Amino acid sequence: MFTTRSSTITILLVFLGLAGCYAEKTSKIEAVAFLTGPAKNNVVPTGNVTFTQNACGENVHVRVYLTGIAPGKHGFHVHEKGDLTNGCTSLAAHYNPEKLAHGGRTDEIRHVGDLGNLEANEQGVVDTTFTDHLISLTGPRTIIGRGLVVHEMIDDLGKTAHPESKKTGNSGGRVTCGVIGINEVEAEWPCMVGSSTVISLSLTVLLGVLGIMLLKI
Repeated sequence: MFTTRSSTITILLVFLGLAGCYAEKTSKIEAVAFLTGPAKNNVVPTGNVTFTQNACGENVHVRVYLTGIAPGKHGFHVHEKGDLTNGCTSLAAHYNPEKLAHGGRTDEIRHVGDLGNLEANEQGVVDTTFTDHLISLTGPRTIIGRGLVVHEMIDDLGKTAHPESKKTGNSGGRVTCGVIGINEVEAEWPCMVGSSTVISLSLTVLLGVLGIMLLKI
C-alpha cells in the first residue's frame, strides 16, 4: 500500500511539474512589416514597422520608422487581410474581430487594429515607438499575416460627428501599407496552450493512472 501511494504521489508531482513548466515556457516573438505605397511628388513612402512581444499576454512593443510621409498626423491601423493583390485597397477594413466601434489606441472600446495616429516631421519622417495592450502576436487576436496601413489624414479616434468617425476615424485614403510577418522562426511557438488547459489534461491522465493503481490494491 505504501509503495502504491508513494508511486501515485510521485506521478502527481511529475505531471504537475511538467504542466507548470510547459505553461511557463515562452520566448520573445518578433514580427515585421515592410510598408510602401505609390509615389507622390516623386517621393515613395516606405519604411518598416517592428512588433515585439516578450512573453505570453504581455503588451506588444511597436517600433515605426517611415520616410516620404506628408508632415502631420496620419491614421495607423491593422487591417483584416494580408492581400496586396490590388495594393493597399485589398487589405479590407480595420481588424475588428469583436465588431466594436472605432476608437483611439487607449480607449476601452476600439477595434483591435486601431493604433491611433503617427506623426511625420517636416522632413516626412516618422520615427516613434509605443506599446499596445490589445494586439498580440499569438492567440485569437494575433496580427500575424494581416495588413498594416498608414492613412492620408489624421484619425479622429471616433470622437467627431462625421459618419465615418465610428467606422474608420475618417482618416482618408491609404498612403502606404504592407503585411505583418514573422521576423524569426521560433523553435517552439509559445502561448498555444494555456496553463489551465495543460493542467486539466494532466489531471485527467493522472486520475486514469490513479484509478488503475487503486484497482490493483
